[in-house]
Amino acid sequence: MKIEAVLEFNDKGYLAQACNFPGVFGRSLYKEEALGKLLEDLKVYCQWLGKDFSREIFEVVVVKEIKSDLRVEDADTDVIFDNEKEPLSPAKYQELKRLALKSAEDFLMLYNSVPDQTALLASPRKTFYGEVPRSAQAMYEHTKNVNAYYFGEIKVKVGNEPDILASREEGFKLLEENPDLLANKVFVGSYNELWSLAKVCRRFIWHDRIHAKALYRLAAKKFGEDQIANSFCFRL
Repeated sequence: MKIEAVLEFNDKGYLAQACNFPGVFGRSLYKEEALGKLLEDLKVYCQWLGKDFSREIFEVVVVKEIKSDLRVEDADTDVIFDNEKEPLSPAKYQELKRLALKSAEDFLMLYNSVPDQTALLASPRKTFYGEVPRSAQAMYEHTKNVNAYYFGEIKVKVGNEPDILASREEGFKLLEENPDLLANKVFVGSYNELWSLAKVCRRFIWHDRIHAKALYRLAAKKFGEDQIANSFCFRL
């Protein structure tokens, strides 16, 4: 099975993302290591979705390499994949929606399992958007609050409350009032970044999983692995 990868890079490292498995990624200072991490992340992803690919032989194929001005070592990516500009079939849309909602539901499950959501779990560290969230509550709020941002980039106005799942469900409900949603129109959003419905779904899953991995590992270390819901099937 081929994993079609888009590779972003600069002198800070490499970020590899799978075009045909939205949300799967690998990041490293080195190209081959980033691609190897992508393959390892795919195994976790398949377990999360309950799919048995143990008999499959995977081949990572880089379909595009892009030099990026962003901080690929810790920043969101602004790339739009070629297949995220194509019209969507009803089945493809439903699958992307299902994954984006499952991701939100599983993040909420993970967050709700943390015994003390205000306890500090990580040391102070600055990233491209400021201080990194250090408590479960801060990690959850940061992740939840991209709902309005991402939907807004494709002209869907929705809030971030009452929780990550409900607000995301509301976003899809409002989106589906547009009879042309399957056209998967490309919009020019903030900072001239290109967005489409397909990209929004991929970014939801990707962003959720990045922060869920950090939250799970830090919370399991502090409170014990048996106390924290491993809803994304991450490995410690």
